[in-house]
Amino acid sequence: MVEPAYDPELAAVLPALAGNVPVGMTADQLERYRALPFPTIEEQIGDRPVTCTDHSIPGYDGAEITVSVIARRDHRGGGPGIYHVHGGGMVMGDRFASAQPLVDWAMKYDAVAVTVEFRRAPEHPHPVPVEDCYAGLEWMAAHADELGFDPGGLVIFGGSGGGGLAAGVTLMARDRGGPVVAGQLLQCPMIDDRNETLSARRYDGVGVWDRTSNLTAWTMVLGDRRGTPGVSPYAAPARATDLGGLPPTFIDVAAAEVFRDEAVAYASAIWAAGGEAELHVWGGAFHGFYDLAPETAIARSCLAARESWLDRLLART
Repeated sequence: MVEPAYDPELAAVLPALAGNVPVGMTADQLERYRALPFPTIEEQIGDRPVTCTDHSIPGYDGAEITVSVIARRDHRGGGPGIYHVHGGGMVMGDRFASAQPLVDWAMKYDAVAVTVEFRRAPEHPHPVPVEDCYAGLEWMAAHADELGFDPGGLVIFGGSGGGGLAAGVTLMARDRGGPVVAGQLLQCPMIDDRNETLSARRYDGVGVWDRTSNLTAWTMVLGDRRGTPGVSPYAAPARATDLGGLPPTFIDVAAAEVFRDEAVAYASAIWAAGGEAELHVWGGAFHGFYDLAPETAIARSCLAARESWLDRLLART
């Protein structure tokens, strides 16, 4: 194995992350990683005039799940809606993991954000996670007037495992004639259960999320079906053979991470189908660098690119 050539600022951050990020994660370690603390939604909101309200809604098979609505206290209505699917490899995290952008966008755009508590694998394998996420999107779209956002400006946003679920939900919405999605914002998305690309093989035992952790998580989601023919593209969107008819798409990924090649291939397949995609590959970066080291120069550039795309998308919608 060749040690990745990380950006110097990011390389300086990695030692402090050791033991607190899922590298080499096996099934018996899942509960330890699930127990790692994350900032609460109150901490992410801080002193900004933003509210967070919980709602119980029907998920897949009628089971009750929770969504939380994040909006400005002085929300006026008519702005965009942001539907958020949290990361964590579909096996960790909760709806408030990495919710900081939702608070930022509520303030900047007067957006209404909804973040969904989908049921996680392995307790709830596919199709439960993606179907729960689709149920949350349907609920949000159906309550656009009540929540006070423009249904023509509904954007789905997810990173890592949440990016894969967001991509799967967008495919479902297209195929089922469901809610109209104005754009999908996918950060370092986890979309290919086969783990056959060069980057999926190269990055093991290094970084923040490696090959071993990825194989562990995908096995929890798909069981014995992982890597076999016939896996649903809603579970692993890289399996989709038709990426036509998708909304404008933003994809970013680190150059030194497992998900690099599948993210690049997904953007390329959207272009091949005549769709619109913007792709950023950040050299010298590891998985989730923009969340873990947001003050570094490369993370600031990454977040600025994300913001620029969203600005341009919302100006159109």
